[in-house]
Amino acid sequence: MTKIQHFNQSKFLSFNGILHDFQVPHIMGIINVTPDSFYAKSRKQDKNTILKEVAKMIDQGVNSIDIGGVSSRPGGIPPTKEEEIDRILKHIIEIRREFPELILSLDTYRSEVAQLGIDNGITIINDISGFGIDPKIVEVVARNQTPYVLTHSNGLEVNKIVGESKDSIMSRLLHFFSEKIAFLHLQGVKDIIIDPGFGFAKTLEENYEIIRNFEMLHLLEKPIMVGVSRKSMIYTKLKLEADQALNGTTVLNTFLFSKKPAIFRVHDVQEMNEIRTLINSCL
Repeated sequence: MTKIQHFNQSKFLSFNGILHDFQVPHIMGIINVTPDSFYAKSRKQDKNTILKEVAKMIDQGVNSIDIGGVSSRPGGIPPTKEEEIDRILKHIIEIRREFPELILSLDTYRSEVAQLGIDNGITIINDISGFGIDPKIVEVVARNQTPYVLTHSNGLEVNKIVGESKDSIMSRLLHFFSEKIAFLHLQGVKDIIIDPGFGFAKTLEENYEIIRNFEMLHLLEKPIMVGVSRKSMIYTKLKLEADQALNGTTVLNTFLFSKKPAIFRVHDVQEMNEIRTLINSCL
């Protein structure tokens, strides 16, 4: 019987001084406090609704929650810094009060918002711009020794597809991450998670090329976060809508599980936990 290959990579991160093992992938549940996220059912703005959703995700096996106040959907208009803060801060405070031990991630690319989040109990900063929009966010995570999700995107235009390139998407990813990780280490950022940025600045085919060659990312020896949940790379391929993309999401996450990511960022925690439970039962 063939065993799934185990790749040489860092599998430990420190969250709030506690070392976490990612040999078994963690599940990060998504809470969007935006009025315009691409998946309408993920939009949550009422305090009680959000707290109930977090409690439900915990019951379903979630390891962390990612809260975001800025939609990354194509064509979306970013809110002002003040609007972003108004959307997220009260919910961060309430979630932290209600669930004091929960690993809580903040999806933001603004340094001031990141600092405010950390001051109020945020554990991880998830920056979809790869510090391309606000470089000062690096100073914030370094000063606070906060784990940082480094995402491959197009910086100021995260949803803009980059033009033709003679280099493959994997070459571009490895070059991007190598340079950015080296810089982050020089600035004192110790705990780095990499995210290949499915859907950001990539063609449909490039997204699937990353999945086919996912093992190459382990050369960077960093925990890898996967975020394909209900994205256009699924529903466009299948000629569906985002609310019909759960089955496609489950298929891709099941396939990616064998390639040893550390974190799955998902809208549907129950289904992802079933994947994790069943696959681990077979190993």
